[in-house]
Amino acid sequence: MSTLPAPSTAAPAAAAAPAAPAIELVVLDMAGTTVVDDGVVEQAFARVADRVDLGPTLTRDEALQHVRDTMGQSKIEVFRHLTGGDEPLAQRANEQFEVAYGELVDELGVEPIAGAGDLVDALRASGRSVVLTTGFSPATRDRLLDALGWTVDAALSPVDAGRGRPAPDLVLTALLRTGASSVAAVAVVGDTTSDVLSGRAAGAGLVVGVTTGAHTREQLFASGADVVLDSVRELAWLPQFAGVAVPAAAPVAAPAAVAVPVA
Repeated sequence: MSTLPAPSTAAPAAAAAPAAPAIELVVLDMAGTTVVDDGVVEQAFARVADRVDLGPTLTRDEALQHVRDTMGQSKIEVFRHLTGGDEPLAQRANEQFEVAYGELVDELGVEPIAGAGDLVDALRASGRSVVLTTGFSPATRDRLLDALGWTVDAALSPVDAGRGRPAPDLVLTALLRTGASSVAAVAVVGDTTSDVLSGRAAGAGLVVGVTTGAHTREQLFASGADVVLDSVRELAWLPQFAGVAVPAAAPVAAPAAVAVPVA
């Protein structure tokens, strides 16, 4: 009579972890991330406060602090909060913000973050899609984009997606517009906690903060950034973008920011 072989006591070979999907789509914020802000958004809000009585809900200082805290979010949503939910007043204030921001663009010009345009070109040359997102209206967004002269796959405002940041709508709309295979193949880059939260909510495979805008390295990591860089230009230094060739700039030290906190 035959006998069954003794069961093996050897531990089964560990299955290899699947490789992370390659990044197909890069979603970049505008003001503070790819476009120099230098307080222009705050200046525009200050002009609105001079021209429109926002009501008694908040003092001027409290209102300005709310603007700082919610940098990156849809501007109409910010004004809805500042006006205590008075929709006609919020709409009027938002219109004045667009006017004031346009005035400041005329007065100060539009300056890209150093190397941002080269990065956009290099990403697209590598076969990746690039989408710019913003809390501005389409009119202001397009004015900035025209001044920059960049070619991108799409540029999106909250009205194009449904909700502004920190909701995931802008990121998910970018995915649908470009045909990226999955959210895991999307990288989201921004200077605000709202950018980071939006990327996390969308399930993006890589969420990157940059310190050229509104919020600090600590705030960006606390909001869930995988990586925090000193500038968007340094995105090409990450292993996910090996082979993306950005023209050399003036010599700078490699950023200590390219580090992911230990889970």
